Amino acid sequence: MIGTLLDVLAIPKDDPVAFTFFTGYMAMFAAAVFFFFERSRVDGKWKTSLLVSGLITGIAAVHYYYMRDYYAATGTNPTALRYIDWTLTVPLMCVEFYLLTKPAGAKPSLLWKLVLASAWMLVTGYYGEAFTDGSVMHSTVWGVLSTVGYIYILWTAWFGEVKQLADKSNNPTVVKGIRTLAWFVLVGWAIYPIGYMCMPGGWLNVGLGWESSNVDLFYNIADAVNKIGFGLVVYNIAISSSNSEVTA
Repeated sequence: MIGTLLDVLAIPKDDPVAFTFFTGYMAMFAAAVFFFFERSRVDGKWKTSLLVSGLITGIAAVHYYYMRDYYAATGTNPTALRYIDWTLTVPLMCVEFYLLTKPAGAKPSLLWKLVLASAWMLVTGYYGEAFTDGSVMHSTVWGVLSTVGYIYILWTAWFGEVKQLADKSNNPTVVKGIRTLAWFVLVGWAIYPIGYMCMPGGWLNVGLGWESSNVDLFYNIADAVNKIGFGLVVYNIAISSSNSEVTA
């Protein structure tokens, strides 16, 4: 029965990448439904945060639906579709930092700085990957430029304005949640530079012979963990804070 279903869905039984494209699509679709329905259970100031979590996973689910078909038809990395997905969802993940610290006094300037940093990171990363000429110089230059945006987001979450506002909130749930999201940025997002360095001309491609097709599996798993995990942390902050405010 399972084998027949996989054949109908054009998922080879011995191809874990194709399998994770399908499971990633289903997992993120289910997460989006969950976040949208749970909005009714949280206090008004957290509803937008859960809405954004639902949008992140919902947008990713749509893209994974098309990436699954693209991979099934070509067997190659859907680079353009991935970056379209990331260009929409990664800035929204940065928006979560602003929304969670807004009650503590976060200003719109923080929002725009994080969004612009994420856009810079993705645009330069896409140019470096999609327009590579196979040279180490091209890969390194655009990789370094992309890393500037990543480092800014990472620093802001761990030590900068986001961290300071979380501490200022005097809400232990927010402080712990922001620290968890910062760990996602540090550890979870690290898989993406690894994939970048596997393209022709990348350090891992040149030094170890790793190919970009080999990292699709890790990209798919990382996307699901990062996007759903991000949303679950936000959900925990929202539901815990709402419950504590009701009982106070």
